[in-house]
Amino acid sequence: MGSAVGLGNIWRFAYVAGESGGGTFLLLYILCIIAIGIPILMAELTIGRRAKSDVVGSFETLAPGTPWFVTGFLGVASAFIILSFYGVVAGWALHYFIQYVLGGPAISGEGGSESYFIEFHTSTYSPLFWQSIFMILTIGIVYVGVKKGIEKSNKILMPLLAILVILLAGYSLTLGGAQEALSFLFSPDWRSLRDPNVYLAALGQAFFSLSLGMGALITYGSYLSSKDKLPGAAVSVVTLDTLFAILAGLMIFPAVFAFGNAPNSGPGLVFITLPDIFNSLSLGVVFGTLFFFLLSAAAISSGVSLLEVAVAYFMRKFNWSRKKAAIIIGGIIFLIGIPSSLGYGALNHVTLIGDRDILDSMDFIASNIFLPLGGLLIALFVGVGWNKAEAIEASDFGNTWIGHTWILILRTIAPVAILIIFLSSIGLF
Repeated sequence: MGSAVGLGNIWRFAYVAGESGGGTFLLLYILCIIAIGIPILMAELTIGRRAKSDVVGSFETLAPGTPWFVTGFLGVASAFIILSFYGVVAGWALHYFIQYVLGGPAISGEGGSESYFIEFHTSTYSPLFWQSIFMILTIGIVYVGVKKGIEKSNKILMPLLAILVILLAGYSLTLGGAQEALSFLFSPDWRSLRDPNVYLAALGQAFFSLSLGMGALITYGSYLSSKDKLPGAAVSVVTLDTLFAILAGLMIFPAVFAFGNAPNSGPGLVFITLPDIFNSLSLGVVFGTLFFFLLSAAAISSGVSLLEVAVAYFMRKFNWSRKKAAIIIGGIIFLIGIPSSLGYGALNHVTLIGDRDILDSMDFIASNIFLPLGGLLIALFVGVGWNKAEAIEASDFGNTWIGHTWILILRTIAPVAILIIFLSSIGLF
């Protein structure tokens, strides 16, 4: 749950939904979660628990001497790319948390929150400083170990974040933009179904939000015992993760319309809108402090799962200690992420994919290419490359119609849907 719930549910869901038409995107996102997300999440947990290894080692264990191990390398590469730009945005959250601890960011007048955010994230050194703080915290937790470092804290922080998001969503709905927000978020514009990019955005968000296709859940699955029942765990994670995203939409979009912001404001949407909400509250500084603390904690728990994917692989492959792997790999990922931070400041003239800046381009490559392809290969491995009887037995489904339906989905529906969406988005279908 800590891996799945993070910036993807709040920061990324809000800005992708805002850019992709709201209601139509939400509908497609939920369909992707049900038809593709749950089966692949189950596949990842099943692979990990049966193999008891990292993302590359799992495929080498279950299918020795075959090319399936390439799927694991794709997961490791995804973890490097995602954590590199994820650390930038998580650094923004840490910055805002500290600002609220100190009494709140210096925001005044109409458009003040937008001006403050632009001034902060386009500067050269401040975002890099907070990015480095986030990476140091993430490296430190992986350095200590996942069970000692993250499991206990998640049992407290995840419920607290859920309670706070519910409270803020309730307050946001009392603002003047509630009717427009509900219409935007829950009334699909059927004309936008003609746009293949909306389908790709929904699929990419489903994979990003659930941590699919990158090997995080294979890695975490390897730490599970035979006593843990995978179907119940998978459904719980998917249900709560999706509810988090919808609640985030109810928290953010009423304020977006109430304060005259544009829903398609891009990656900065959350950091512009939420300070406006807190400014309108009598205890806004308290709520701001709590929210950005919990958002930062959720970001760290997701960052830990990303770093753990790469660390677990390097520990096994090169016989490194956990401490050595955490420091070296975490340091490399921080360096890779520097251009994503500078892409809003010193490198703001650089575009990599179309008119996307560096961070947006890295996000697109990871979320819309690497993760769906990783998910496609994972689905095909369990559905086709692995012995059917062994896969069903390892999944806890047993020899039931549910288990056989799961395999059928992984063999046909999930791969075909991913391929059609992916090929349509790049103009080949």
